[in-house]
Amino acid sequence: MDKLVIEGGYPLEGEVCISGAKNAALPILIASLLSDEPLNLQNVPYLQDIETCIDLLSALGVQVKHKEASCLLQANHVTNFDAPYGLVKTMRASILVLGPLLAKYGEARVSLPGGCAIGSRPVDIHIKGLELMGAKLIIDKGYISATTAHLPNKKLQGCSIFMDQVTVGGTENLMMAAVLAEGETILENAAKEPEIVDLGNCLIKMGAIIDGLGTDKIIIQGVSSLKEASYKIMFDRIEAGTFMVAAAMTGGKVVCKNINPEEMESITQKIKESGAKVEVREDSILVCGNKKLESVKIITAPYPAFPTDMQAQFMALNVVAEGVGEITETIFENRFMHAQELIRMGAEIDIKQNTAITKGGNILTGANVMATDLRASASLVLAGLVAKGKTTIERIYHLDRGYEKLEAKFNILGAKIKRLN
Repeated sequence: MDKLVIEGGYPLEGEVCISGAKNAALPILIASLLSDEPLNLQNVPYLQDIETCIDLLSALGVQVKHKEASCLLQANHVTNFDAPYGLVKTMRASILVLGPLLAKYGEARVSLPGGCAIGSRPVDIHIKGLELMGAKLIIDKGYISATTAHLPNKKLQGCSIFMDQVTVGGTENLMMAAVLAEGETILENAAKEPEIVDLGNCLIKMGAIIDGLGTDKIIIQGVSSLKEASYKIMFDRIEAGTFMVAAAMTGGKVVCKNINPEEMESITQKIKESGAKVEVREDSILVCGNKKLESVKIITAPYPAFPTDMQAQFMALNVVAEGVGEITETIFENRFMHAQELIRMGAEIDIKQNTAITKGGNILTGANVMATDLRASASLVLAGLVAKGKTTIERIYHLDRGYEKLEAKFNILGAKIKRLN
């Protein structure tokens, strides 16, 4: 099992090209199930989750040609509608095949998903929405079995769906199901993340009729079939944010390229509050660190508020910045597991229910630490970059799920990171 060894104390300087977004690429890859025609994708990140998704689609019968950042998919010979536990257990996004399989083929059997151990992320909203569209679903022995055989033309029926809570995965699953349903579907209290918009724009290029992307009310007019399309996946907001925090923490000077700064505003604002200098350009952001950073207060919430996927990185910043910081996690109930590992490196963190209070100004010391989930891994890398001595991070397979060539990109900027097997 691989691990990273980081020698801290080197300021980062230079330019980094931000990869395509994992959280946009996964549902867009799965959207290929909705059409018999080819879907040609660009800016696909090279990640373990992407490989897992491609393995799952291939098992269902999708023809996939994946080379570097391009991926050509065609689903005109899908004969298997069973997504087994062995392929689903490591990636929660696998549940997203449920809606497309039901919409296109009228049946699906999908294992309840796995993924990071950051808390309960139930799929009840996915299930309730599909039931409102007329599907029959049964959960038995860890699998969701679904059918539309009893419906007119065996097709899902458009309807109005109010989601009890904002859910990115639920919005994606129901939106994909609705594009081939009969009639109009209205999704209320929908997620507004840029990755949702990216999926919607790809579906529109494939021939779907969708209005309201980026709002909490998405309206979909069902069509009979989708067509061939090419699409470039958006940049990864969380990767960009991670490099921005790294620049601030190390007192460096880093330009994050190939991004849309408008979609980074909640992160950019907190970087500015920490005392780092931020220069927003047309398609890039420059961050210059400050020797005396200030701790920040963060409350995670759905977009456009501060993203839960960035709170671990800012906890690493808070423990070395001056003053008392406060991070309140409102999305997941078990997402402070990295705090104990940061404490091993010398951080002062007090967890009270869903709030982490940090006492800043600490000098971190390299230690052996263990990654517990994807973004926790990133926080430990950031801590290692500024710690005295060497930090060894175990279980970095979490990191490889969501960051493309992370240590290579950091090393180009002047970091000293080695991957050991």
